[in-house]
Amino acid sequence: MPMNPELLANPKAERVRHVAELANAKARRRAGRFLVEGPQSVREAVACCPDAVRDLYVQADDAANAAELANGAHTAALTRSRIVETALGAGVYVHQATPEVLSRISSNAQGIAAVVDVEELSANGDAVSWPDDIDDTDDVADTDGTDGADNMNATMIAAFWQVRDPGNAGTVIRSADAAGCAAVVFVDDCVDVFNPKVVRSTAGSLFHVPVLSMGTEEFFAWTLSHDCPVIAADVYGTAESRPQSLPDFLRGGSRNAAAKAVLFGNEARGLPEEILVQAQHIVSIPIYGKAESLNLATSAAVMLFSMAMSSHIGTM
Repeated sequence: MPMNPELLANPKAERVRHVAELANAKARRRAGRFLVEGPQSVREAVACCPDAVRDLYVQADDAANAAELANGAHTAALTRSRIVETALGAGVYVHQATPEVLSRISSNAQGIAAVVDVEELSANGDAVSWPDDIDDTDDVADTDGTDGADNMNATMIAAFWQVRDPGNAGTVIRSADAAGCAAVVFVDDCVDVFNPKVVRSTAGSLFHVPVLSMGTEEFFAWTLSHDCPVIAADVYGTAESRPQSLPDFLRGGSRNAAAKAVLFGNEARGLPEEILVQAQHIVSIPIYGKAESLNLATSAAVMLFSMAMSSHIGTM
């Protein structure tokens, strides 16, 4: 589609109001769409799933932006122009808007925002559907010169039970993406994955790795039916099952499971005993200094990266 020749200049226009309302969960559910704000996330949405991007809103080139570009500096305007070029090449409908309109759409837009269709994103398998090839060991990436059967332990799922903080939720999705996880699962009552702060905090990773939501029973039923052991990240464990330290776990044979789901708990309460007793392993991160604990985002990054590196190089 072409760039819309009409400049959006009225912050009170109906179109602008509808886009701005996507900050609200009810409006997102009603529209079946969500808002992506800022150059980094918009760039990844356009690059990875352009068919799901319904509209792109970009700050119109004004005199100030033209001056910045003329100076040859790496400016926000230049970044936006490259995203627009990619979007137009992919057939995304682009609207030029005044700074006032972009501010009305989102205070975090930084001159560019996109509206993404949830159903189309799901159909593409990029956000809310479980990856179909997770059971197909032939599709496991051959990253170390071995065949798929020898490298099946690279298939890892990151799961988060009752994660409520949007910033944490986005950060753990980003960490899971960087660690090469096959999917992210939000288990039980979690924050809306399409909450604008979640989307921003993923820094584009929402468009790289499938993210889905399911109930607790559904999650454990899936892992059981697919012979996917659940590794619960927990400091205390239960009376019957004390946690194993992460280095000891990685040195053991358990890391060689064909697939594994690493389950993290709520930011404040961790994982309750009724969840822990359903896990095949309970693993804790050792603390060598004086800090009492690690927060959820840090714990997820440490454990997921440790397991990813162990699976790729064979030992820590």
